[in-house]
Amino acid sequence: MDPDTRQDAEPSMMDPRVMDPHQEIVRRAGMDDADVDQVVGVLEALRRWRETERRMSEASRRYMKLGDTDMRALRFIIAMQNHGRVVTPGAIAEHLAITTASTTKLIDRLAAGNHVRRFPHPSDRRSLAIEVTEETRRAARESVGRSHARRFDAAARLSAEERAIVTRFLDDLAGTDQDTDHPDPISDPISDHG
Repeated sequence: MDPDTRQDAEPSMMDPRVMDPHQEIVRRAGMDDADVDQVVGVLEALRRWRETERRMSEASRRYMKLGDTDMRALRFIIAMQNHGRVVTPGAIAEHLAITTASTTKLIDRLAAGNHVRRFPHPSDRRSLAIEVTEETRRAARESVGRSHARRFDAAARLSAEERAIVTRFLDDLAGTDQDTDHPDPISDPISDHG
């Protein structure tokens, strides 16, 4: 972005020149304005993606009339069923990292909404098996499945080298939560905007 355009545009909350002009946290040594503009462009693209993902997730939940944890449980059950695995309440609890009491309430809620059905486990008489109803499977395919297909297509359009670079970058981002000495949401502009 040229300097004149940058002066006219609303300042980006992703730009360290705006949020940390004295380089107290974000060091920009060796970077000129063009480099910083590119980095800010990447961070802005990530913010736009997170906002889009949030909207898509909300739309899917509204379409299926379910909460986030319910949707995560259904995706897990569907994925396991697709691989021929029997899903138990314990497996759901472990996957979602929730208590058995919360899992029982979740399954009760999903069963009451005709999203899942419970039946005796085929090989463990002490346990139940949970499966998604065909109606809910179809609804999930129409909402979540189609969105995932578009994301897959976007990644598939990249070359193998580009996918490796993007994967490395996203893995590096995923590792940025390692410094938990000062967990301050104000210092994380990406989470503030999506």
